[in-house]
Amino acid sequence: MSILAPLPERLRPGELALFVGQRHLRAKLENLLRAERLPSLLFFGPPGCGKSTLALLLAQAHGRTVTRISAPEAGIQQLRRSLNDTDVLILDELHRFSKAQQDFFLPLLESGELTLLATTTENPSFSVTAQLLSRLHVLRLRPLNAQDLILLARRGAENLGIGLDEESLEMLAALSGGDARSLLNLMEYAAALPEDKRTPAGIREALPEIVARHDKQGDRHYELASALIKSIRGSDPDAAVYYLACLLEGGEDPRFITRRLILSASEDVGLADPAALPLAVACHQAVELIGLPEGFLPLAETAIYLALAPKSNSAYAAYVNAQREVKAAGAASVPLHLRNASTRLQKEWGYGKGYLYPHNFPDAWVDQEYLPESLAGRRFYFPKTTGAEASLMAWRQRLIRRAGRGGAKEPKG
Repeated sequence: MSILAPLPERLRPGELALFVGQRHLRAKLENLLRAERLPSLLFFGPPGCGKSTLALLLAQAHGRTVTRISAPEAGIQQLRRSLNDTDVLILDELHRFSKAQQDFFLPLLESGELTLLATTTENPSFSVTAQLLSRLHVLRLRPLNAQDLILLARRGAENLGIGLDEESLEMLAALSGGDARSLLNLMEYAAALPEDKRTPAGIREALPEIVARHDKQGDRHYELASALIKSIRGSDPDAAVYYLACLLEGGEDPRFITRRLILSASEDVGLADPAALPLAVACHQAVELIGLPEGFLPLAETAIYLALAPKSNSAYAAYVNAQREVKAAGAASVPLHLRNASTRLQKEWGYGKGYLYPHNFPDAWVDQEYLPESLAGRRFYFPKTTGAEASLMAWRQRLIRRAGRGGAKEPKG
């Protein structure tokens, strides 16, 4: 390997014994190395976890003719030419192929003419066709842990001929976010520093701004967004602001985050604190107005407020209950007394007849039926007893009790 090759390429292991990480797959990988026939595989995991390296190790161990292609660079015609005299195709970023391009492999895999070792950073349940997925064994890889990364950092320092103390190695490992490639690239950057700058403080000061970029279409994008909302729902402001920082520092569009916060204000906080929704909408407007980097301020304020607010999903649940009824039985007829009598004929049909105008009654409330006759008495909304929702329901219960004692009062005036 040329000394001019990037450090990740120079340290790519030539045997499984030197491979770092993925201990949960070790037994399965060893069985695949010993197998008489290598099956077609799909390596699924985040960047820098060893997907392509494992594919190369397995292909080379079986001593067959191997071709490696990256999906973004290859079309069907190039694939056809590349597959001449090829037994094993290593295809990086399979998710970048269209459905038609993925279908190209079906007859080749079905006949055994080709063994496909593909890699993807995106969930194959959504990015790979069901037909192709059924012909592949999926191996799910995980981000490298701190122990694995520090081991790789030591190998990198040895290859580069530099000395780094343990604190520096740990710092670089933490900055890499589980990505071995990122770690080794950082190692090369640190190696270019003067020797007296290869301290934790010196490296941190000299390194370019480290941004843990995540694929906005990939799993990490949705995992972080999910973690933010679940932390708010669980009333944990520390976790909420942490995942907010992960999203923003990862280059996430802040408008995506504000939309999630607006939904959380409605679904999770809801009527327990009706001020939450206006605050979330105001956050969206503030971020649109001032942009980044200062936009983190209203975002952090809103995320923390939503986490601290009392919680009620009663509005969400009420809609789901009503939706279920409509889907099951269709929309029932609106009672005649609730229909507008816009024409003489509609009046003759009884539209609006018997409707009691609430503002003509004390407290602007009158006891009358609003649901269709077939649903009279049905409940879809079940209030929680937290926050403002409790006082809102207490007011309504007082009105209902009054009606129960004496029915509707006479209209005012």
